Order: sequence, then C-alpha cells, then structure tokens
Amino acid sequence: MELIPGLPYDIARDCLIRVDYKQLATVVSICKSWKSETESPEFRRLRRAACTGQKLVVMVQARVNPDQASNIMKNGVSPVYRFALLEPDTGDWCELPPIPGFSNGLPLFCQVASVGSDLVVLGGLDPVTWEVSVSVFIFNFVSATWRRGADMPGVRRSFFGFASDFDRMVYVVGGHDGDKNALRSSMAYDTAKDEWLSLPDMARERDECKAIFRHGKLHVIGGYCTEMQGRFERTAEVFEIASWQWENVLDDLLEDAMCPKTCVCGSDGVLYMCRGGYVVALKGSTWQPVADLPADVSNIANVTAWQDKLGVIGTAGFREPYMAYVLDLKNYKWKKMETPQQYSGHVQSGCYLEI
Repeated sequence: MELIPGLPYDIARDCLIRVDYKQLATVVSICKSWKSETESPEFRRLRRAACTGQKLVVMVQARVNPDQASNIMKNGVSPVYRFALLEPDTGDWCELPPIPGFSNGLPLFCQVASVGSDLVVLGGLDPVTWEVSVSVFIFNFVSATWRRGADMPGVRRSFFGFASDFDRMVYVVGGHDGDKNALRSSMAYDTAKDEWLSLPDMARERDECKAIFRHGKLHVIGGYCTEMQGRFERTAEVFEIASWQWENVLDDLLEDAMCPKTCVCGSDGVLYMCRGGYVVALKGSTWQPVADLPADVSNIANVTAWQDKLGVIGTAGFREPYMAYVLDLKNYKWKKMETPQQYSGHVQSGCYLEI
C-alpha cells in the first residue's frame, strides 16, 4: 500500500506521524488509506515512540472577554464555561469546538477524561436549569468531531469520582444523588462499545471522592458519607480490574479533613497533592513536601501529571486571574506558562492527553 505515491511505506508513514494534531482532521479527509493509518492505535504508539506526539492539558474554564479590564466574576455575572487547551511544550493556548447544542456553555462541574485520542465529557449541571446531566459526549482529536455516547444509567449523580485507564474505559464512582445522599455505587463506560457496565458497590459512601488509575488498578480516594457532609475521610479503596472486585480499604491514606481534589498519580507511580502552600508526595505512609507552590497559584483549581511533570492551575487569591505552572519532578523546578487574559478564567476540571 502506498501512503504517498513514489515513497516507500515506512518513509510515508514517518511523514504522517509528524503532522500537527490540528491538521489531523484534514489528513483523515484526504483518502481512505490516510484515514485508516492515522486512526489506528499503532499510529498513536509510533507518534509517542518518535516523540512527535503533542501534549495537551484540557480544561473546563470560564470564558473571559479580553476586552474587559477584569474577570467576569468581578462583575457579578455567572461565568460561561468552555474547553481551553494548553500545550505545555510550546505554551500555546486555544479552544476546542463547542459541544453541539450547548449555546449556554458547558454543564457546570462536568467531568473530563482522556481515552486514547478521545476526550470524554460526562455529567454536570445545566447552567440555566441546574438539572443534573446524564449526557456523555466524546471529542475525537483526529477527526476534530464530537459524538454523543450512551447516557449514564441509574440515579442522576453529581460530584462523583471520574478516571480513565487511558485505553478505552472510564470509571464513575460515588458522588451524591438528587437528595444529597452519598453513593457507594460505581460503574464503567466502554468508549469503544458505547456500553455501560456495573461495578460492585464500594465498602463506603464517597461523595466528592477522587478517582485515579494507578498501577493498573482503580484507586478511589477520600470523599465522605451522607452523615459527614463535607468532612473528608482519610481512607481509600482499590478496585482490581482483572477480578472485577474491590480489594481492600486503605486506612489513613489522607490526613484529617484532607480534600483529595488535587491528588494525581505521577508517571513514577507516586501520589502527589497540593496542600498548605506545598506540593506534597506520598512517601511510604506519610505526605512529605517536595516543592513550594508559587505565590500566584497558591489557591489550586486543577492539577495534572505526565512524563515527570506536574501541571498546576491556580490563583493568588479570590477573584485574581488563574495562572499555569509546570513542575519538573526530577529537579522540582517550576516553569511559568504565559497565560493570555482570555485564558485566565476559573478552571473547574481538567485532564491530560497526548495526541
């Protein structure tokens, strides 16, 4: 098969894997052979191996009008959220195309996760009616198109844990129902089959828990039960994918009243969090400071991790602009990302993916 007439297959493929992700949609529209090549898992693997893949931090961020002298939050106007993208290697910012039909902005507190070349968007509250959403939307970065997934089944839940295995599955755990009852239930969504699967219930109710995929297992960290509204537990639970069972409850993983929102797993398998002006890492059974947080991101909104890096989005204080920094986990040095005013709005959630 000739990908490019007159060129050997390997050389032509080497040309394709160097295409900028923003041009992939054009590539797949050229011909069937290019479409088949660029949409294959092998294509993604080759891009990573050749270091031609592009790193992206995707954020659900409040829109800021660059013509305004101040953040819209300062003017008492409810923010409209959209998807903002940051390329940490280049410092470039841009927006994703909006989800079709969401003229009033993204659902408030919706969750995002990456699966291969897809961005999965799930849940949240309608910004006008505040109705809990069960909708699933998937953006494919190769074709640059949105598609609708099967609605999330069961009780309408909010503030649940959400994690990806980065291959094809995402997991929804805990949260609370319409009566503010914390939930033990959990489920998985197969993005390839567009199917939902039930998981066994967790040992405990976990509202506002954090879900992380670590060492090939699903870790559900913190959260709180119905009776302990807002008082976070110190425990975590681990789900074994192979046996489809919850293995055990990890006692005292967190410190007292420690919100797990900023907890992430680094590429080294270590858990990191932002707390009390520091980046802390779980060393053995204790959380130890490894770096001071920069003063202008001391109030953390979102943390992501990739390839010995930690991306932090935060602000110096209430109503201040949000800034982006990247921490090198090898030498614990910070790099400040230039943040244009239109990308300085509040961030509700985010994730990392490589195209």
